[in-house]
Amino acid sequence: MTMMLDKDARDDLIERGYSRRQLAEVAALLGAGVAASSMLGGAAMAQQQAGRGIKGAVRIGANECWTGPFPSGVAAAAEAASFGNWYDPDNYRGDLVKTVATVEGIPESHVMPWPGSGGPLVSIVAAYCSPTKGLVTADPTFESAWRTADYMKAPIAKAPQAIGKGHDVKAMLAANPNAGLYYICTPNNPTGTITPLADIQWLLDNKPADSMLLVDEAYLHFSESPSAATLIGTRKDIIVMRTFSKLFGMAGVRLGLTFADPEVQKRIMLFGPAAGGLAITAMHCGNAVYTEAALIKARRNEMIANREETIAWLTKKGIEVHPGSQANMFMVNWKKPAKDMQAALLAAPEKVQIGRSWAIWPTVSRVTVGSADDMAKFRAAVDKVYKA
Repeated sequence: MTMMLDKDARDDLIERGYSRRQLAEVAALLGAGVAASSMLGGAAMAQQQAGRGIKGAVRIGANECWTGPFPSGVAAAAEAASFGNWYDPDNYRGDLVKTVATVEGIPESHVMPWPGSGGPLVSIVAAYCSPTKGLVTADPTFESAWRTADYMKAPIAKAPQAIGKGHDVKAMLAANPNAGLYYICTPNNPTGTITPLADIQWLLDNKPADSMLLVDEAYLHFSESPSAATLIGTRKDIIVMRTFSKLFGMAGVRLGLTFADPEVQKRIMLFGPAAGGLAITAMHCGNAVYTEAALIKARRNEMIANREETIAWLTKKGIEVHPGSQANMFMVNWKKPAKDMQAALLAAPEKVQIGRSWAIWPTVSRVTVGSADDMAKFRAAVDKVYKA
């Protein structure tokens, strides 16, 4: 699907150095939205394929939640489905925006809902990167921004991430002092580590005034760390992104959020979807679950217990686990090719599907934290196939 860019978007891209021939390529990418992996090369397609569940397997490879939405969300989605003949039967979108703004303590004008977070991430890269204005990220981190910038022929700089630490923001700035977009994922995917709010503030204060800082908080609810949304205030050079795919168990429901100044939201939308909208089931479900503070805490604590039990077991067995994760994942250094261990665990009687590795750490696998039963099966499989 090719998206029709409006005149403002076309003029903006041309002003940033894109040829008229390239406009069609960018429009095709943005039209693909969350399915853009099909256009971003073999590595991106491999990433997408690795995250797909295998029938009958223990699915701890794609950072999905081990269970679905809270009961209040399921009931709300079912109620909304009964009004599926209407586009928005009772201002579900407005209700969601109001609820999120109240919980986060930010103006409603600063909240934008999206059908997932993959689409807006692509749109943000398109809005702020160009052949002369590059992208800066940590390495390893979530790669969708890399793939999009590469497709758009924008320079990419990566600052290596120290084991057990958050992003090195000073190294990120040094990697490209004149970038268009700086991308921070905290808790980071795949390491689960936190970039302190003070470090994010430092980068915000020291980066170029005309650049944008994107803080991806997809996994924030698994942590008790403060949100970078508190840094927005009246600033127009920071975007905070969220998703309901992780702790809220809504990966297949497709709902995400961006927090930013209204002018920034308008710019993102220049390169966002031109038609369609959010499913009313997603909006009503999201509105119901966002205020469930006690259930959020209980699910977080359940994940932490499962994570720490498994890390302690691996450590006792002499297997290195990178420290510092505050999310539903951790990194295991097998000291041998991670792809081989991934295949061996899937072939074990327990049929365990763990996550992939990143090029910078080829012997390290990302393991998603699942239910207590999922993690028991993971440990049993490791016990069978791992040889030091």
